[in-house]
Amino acid sequence: MNYRRLGKTNLNISEISLGTWQLGGGWGQPFDDHKAQAVLDAAVDQGINFLDTADVYSDRQSERKVGQFVGQRREQLYIGTKIGRRISPHVVEGYTPEILSSYVDEALANTGLEYLDLVQLHCPPTGVYFRDELFEQLQVIRDSGKVRHFGVSVEKVEEAIQASQYDIVESVQIIFNMFRVKPLDECFRKLKEKDIGVIVRVPLASGLLTGKMTPETEFVKDDHRFFNRNGEVFDKGETFSGVPLEAGFAAVDALTEHFDRSRLNQFALRWVLMFDEVSTVIPGASRLEQVADNVTAATLAAFTEAEMQVVSDVYDRFIRSHVHQNW
Repeated sequence: MNYRRLGKTNLNISEISLGTWQLGGGWGQPFDDHKAQAVLDAAVDQGINFLDTADVYSDRQSERKVGQFVGQRREQLYIGTKIGRRISPHVVEGYTPEILSSYVDEALANTGLEYLDLVQLHCPPTGVYFRDELFEQLQVIRDSGKVRHFGVSVEKVEEAIQASQYDIVESVQIIFNMFRVKPLDECFRKLKEKDIGVIVRVPLASGLLTGKMTPETEFVKDDHRFFNRNGEVFDKGETFSGVPLEAGFAAVDALTEHFDRSRLNQFALRWVLMFDEVSTVIPGASRLEQVADNVTAATLAAFTEAEMQVVSDVYDRFIRSHVHQNW
């Protein structure tokens, strides 16, 4: 495993880390504590040292399990959790200094940890990024010793750039993959100038970039790929990266003219790591073999210029018009 610096946090984290949205089961599947333990053990055994969770994942069960796990290896692992999505209705006015402090306290209690390595605002409405008093409160919380570092998880590049204006923001979590390349336009450059770490989520476009999905693939009703295709519950960009499935399948077919379909997931992860601005990529895993697949991706040879051009051409031909202007 290779390790990269998470911006000005100076934390050296595994370039392949673990996102825990589906930890212990899968999208639409119930949380399984034993399966979660096995996945976490496998991740650490293969060099992963950063675990990303949130209080809304499996109704706090993911955060609790990850916290317990990190607590047993406190000097070896880092935890990043996210807060804010439990605000209902999820509007700008719901964000207050008091609610942020209470969520941090609840995360500490839920994980059982004395401090949190990284706390991220969890995709708040755009207006939140202009609320100076909220980011001032994050500084107060950090000064208390409850949280070592703060970051934001964003939907749009504009939100990332605005958040980077606050000194308290040390990392940005953003969607970036072969089908979502807009961060390359200017966002990554501006974050690098501020020495802000980049955490990449949804690197496989909700499974599209595994090459295993087909037009006949069906999803259970509790899977966001079933109920959120048009953004019915949360931002559409979180599901298949906002790509219409017909266009996505055509793009995958074009990619697999040049890349082995059976390993497309690994190539997709390796592509993300081609960019030095990226600190880590956090694919999820609900099975042991998925952890191994993810980690193996980091060992693949670097893309050639010709291969990078293939990805760029496929994006321009099939994907750009559907997503680039939206996020």
